[in-house]
Amino acid sequence: MQNLILYSVTIILILLSFLKDKAKTKKAMMKAWKAFDNILPQFLGVITLVGIILSILNPKMISGIIGSSSGWLGVIMASVIGAITLIPGFIAFPTAAMLLNSGAGYMQIGAFISALMMVGVVTLPVEIKYFGKKTTLVRNILAFVFSFAVAFVIGKVAGEL
Repeated sequence: MQNLILYSVTIILILLSFLKDKAKTKKAMMKAWKAFDNILPQFLGVITLVGIILSILNPKMISGIIGSSSGWLGVIMASVIGAITLIPGFIAFPTAAMLLNSGAGYMQIGAFISALMMVGVVTLPVEIKYFGKKTTLVRNILAFVFSFAVAFVIGKVAGEL
Protein backbone atom coordinates (compact mmCIF):
# COMPACT_ATOMS: atom_id res chain seq x y z
CA MET A 1 0.00 0.00 0.00
CA GLN A 2 2.87 2.38 0.82
CA ASN A 3 4.42 1.77 -2.60
CA LEU A 4 1.13 2.64 -4.29
CA ILE A 5 0.92 5.90 -2.35
CA LEU A 6 4.53 6.83 -3.14
CA TYR A 7 4.14 6.06 -6.85
CA SER A 8 0.88 8.02 -7.00
CA VAL A 9 2.39 11.07 -5.30
CA THR A 10 5.42 10.86 -7.61
CA ILE A 11 3.27 10.71 -10.74
CA ILE A 12 1.13 13.63 -9.55
CA LEU A 13 4.22 15.76 -8.80
CA ILE A 14 5.77 14.94 -12.18
CA LEU A 15 2.52 15.91 -13.91
CA LEU A 16 2.40 19.20 -11.96
CA SER A 17 6.01 19.89 -12.88
CA PHE A 18 5.25 19.11 -16.53
CA LEU A 19 2.30 21.49 -16.51
CA LYS A 20 4.40 24.25 -14.96
CA ASP A 21 7.49 23.92 -17.19
CA LYS A 22 7.63 21.26 -19.89
CA ALA A 23 11.24 21.92 -20.88
CA LYS A 24 12.66 21.66 -17.35
CA THR A 25 10.64 18.54 -16.61
CA LYS A 26 11.83 16.85 -19.81
CA LYS A 27 15.42 17.82 -18.99
CA ALA A 28 15.08 16.46 -15.44
CA MET A 29 13.54 13.22 -16.71
CA MET A 30 16.40 12.79 -19.20
CA LYS A 31 18.97 13.33 -16.43
CA ALA A 32 17.14 10.80 -14.24
CA TRP A 33 17.08 8.29 -17.11
CA LYS A 34 20.83 8.74 -17.71
CA ALA A 35 21.54 8.19 -14.00
CA PHE A 36 19.34 5.08 -14.02
CA ASP A 37 21.06 3.87 -17.19
CA ASN A 38 24.48 4.29 -15.54
CA ILE A 39 23.46 2.42 -12.38
CA LEU A 40 21.53 -0.39 -14.09
CA PRO A 41 24.53 -2.53 -15.16
CA GLN A 42 26.00 -2.48 -11.62
CA PHE A 43 22.61 -3.18 -10.11
CA LEU A 44 21.87 -6.12 -12.41
CA GLY A 45 25.39 -7.48 -11.96
CA VAL A 46 25.20 -7.47 -8.18
CA ILE A 47 21.65 -8.85 -8.09
CA THR A 48 22.70 -11.64 -10.48
CA LEU A 49 25.80 -12.40 -8.41
CA VAL A 50 23.80 -12.49 -5.16
CA GLY A 51 21.19 -14.71 -6.83
CA ILE A 52 23.87 -17.14 -8.00
CA ILE A 53 25.52 -17.18 -4.59
CA LEU A 54 22.19 -17.75 -2.84
CA SER A 55 21.36 -20.59 -5.25
CA ILE A 56 24.74 -22.25 -4.71
CA LEU A 57 24.92 -21.70 -0.96
CA ASN A 58 21.93 -23.05 0.88
CA PRO A 59 20.79 -21.38 4.13
CA LYS A 60 22.66 -24.00 6.19
CA MET A 61 25.96 -23.15 4.46
CA ILE A 62 25.38 -19.40 4.82
CA SER A 63 24.54 -19.93 8.47
CA GLY A 64 27.76 -21.92 8.93
CA ILE A 65 29.95 -19.34 7.22
CA ILE A 66 28.46 -16.07 8.49
CA GLY A 67 25.70 -17.22 10.81
CA SER A 68 25.53 -16.25 14.46
CA SER A 69 27.22 -19.56 15.34
CA SER A 70 30.28 -18.62 13.26
CA GLY A 71 31.26 -16.11 15.94
CA TRP A 72 34.14 -13.71 15.44
CA LEU A 73 35.60 -15.76 12.59
CA GLY A 74 32.40 -15.08 10.65
CA VAL A 75 32.62 -11.40 11.61
CA ILE A 76 36.19 -11.24 10.28
CA MET A 77 35.19 -12.98 7.04
CA ALA A 78 32.17 -10.69 6.58
CA SER A 79 34.30 -7.60 7.27
CA VAL A 80 36.97 -8.62 4.77
CA ILE A 81 34.35 -9.38 2.10
CA GLY A 82 32.65 -6.05 2.80
CA ALA A 83 35.95 -4.16 2.64
CA ILE A 84 36.89 -5.49 -0.80
CA THR A 85 33.40 -5.33 -2.32
CA LEU A 86 32.14 -2.25 -4.11
CA ILE A 87 28.33 -2.20 -3.85
CA PRO A 88 26.14 0.91 -3.61
CA GLY A 89 24.04 1.27 -0.47
CA PHE A 90 20.71 0.86 -2.22
CA ILE A 91 21.83 -2.63 -3.27
CA ALA A 92 23.77 -3.49 -0.10
CA PHE A 93 20.85 -3.21 2.31
CA PRO A 94 18.46 -5.49 0.40
CA THR A 95 21.37 -7.91 -0.03
CA ALA A 96 21.91 -7.86 3.72
CA ALA A 97 18.21 -8.59 4.25
CA MET A 98 18.43 -11.56 1.87
CA LEU A 99 21.48 -12.88 3.73
CA LEU A 100 19.74 -12.45 7.09
CA ASN A 101 16.72 -14.37 5.77
CA SER A 102 19.10 -17.10 4.59
CA GLY A 103 20.66 -17.60 8.01
CA ALA A 104 23.38 -14.97 8.38
CA GLY A 105 23.97 -13.53 11.85
CA TYR A 106 23.27 -9.95 12.90
CA MET A 107 26.84 -9.32 14.05
CA GLN A 108 28.24 -10.63 10.80
CA ILE A 109 25.88 -8.57 8.66
CA GLY A 110 26.60 -5.48 10.77
CA ALA A 111 30.33 -5.94 10.17
CA PHE A 112 29.75 -6.63 6.47
CA ILE A 113 27.63 -3.51 5.90
CA SER A 114 29.90 -1.29 8.01
CA ALA A 115 33.02 -2.40 6.15
CA LEU A 116 31.20 -2.22 2.82
CA MET A 117 30.08 1.36 3.36
CA MET A 118 33.21 2.73 5.05
CA VAL A 119 36.24 0.79 3.78
CA GLY A 120 37.29 1.23 0.17
CA VAL A 121 39.90 -1.30 -0.92
CA VAL A 122 38.76 -1.05 -4.54
CA THR A 123 38.77 2.74 -4.44
CA LEU A 124 42.17 3.09 -2.70
CA PRO A 125 44.01 4.46 -5.77
CA VAL A 126 41.51 7.27 -6.27
CA GLU A 127 41.41 8.09 -2.58
CA ILE A 128 45.22 8.13 -2.36
CA LYS A 129 45.33 10.50 -5.34
CA TYR A 130 43.08 13.04 -3.61
CA PHE A 131 43.86 12.60 0.10
CA GLY A 132 47.36 11.13 0.16
CA LYS A 133 48.60 7.68 1.12
CA LYS A 134 48.85 8.18 4.89
CA THR A 135 45.41 9.74 5.32
CA THR A 136 43.80 7.10 3.12
CA LEU A 137 45.41 4.18 4.95
CA VAL A 138 44.62 5.60 8.40
CA ARG A 139 41.00 6.28 7.43
CA ASN A 140 40.49 2.82 5.95
CA ILE A 141 42.17 1.01 8.86
CA LEU A 142 40.09 2.94 11.40
CA ALA A 143 36.93 2.24 9.39
CA PHE A 144 37.80 -1.47 9.28
CA VAL A 145 38.36 -1.56 13.04
CA PHE A 146 35.10 0.35 13.53
CA SER A 147 33.24 -2.42 11.66
CA PHE A 148 34.22 -4.75 14.52
CA ALA A 149 32.96 -2.23 17.07
CA VAL A 150 29.66 -2.13 15.17
CA ALA A 151 29.51 -5.95 15.20
CA PHE A 152 30.20 -5.97 18.96
CA VAL A 153 27.44 -3.45 19.72
CA ILE A 154 24.96 -5.29 17.49
CA GLY A 155 25.95 -8.57 19.16
CA LYS A 156 25.22 -7.08 22.57
CA VAL A 157 21.91 -5.56 21.47
CA ALA A 158 20.74 -8.65 19.57
CA GLY A 159 21.83 -10.96 22.37
CA GLU A 160 24.35 -12.85 20.25
CA LEU A 161 27.20 -12.21 22.71
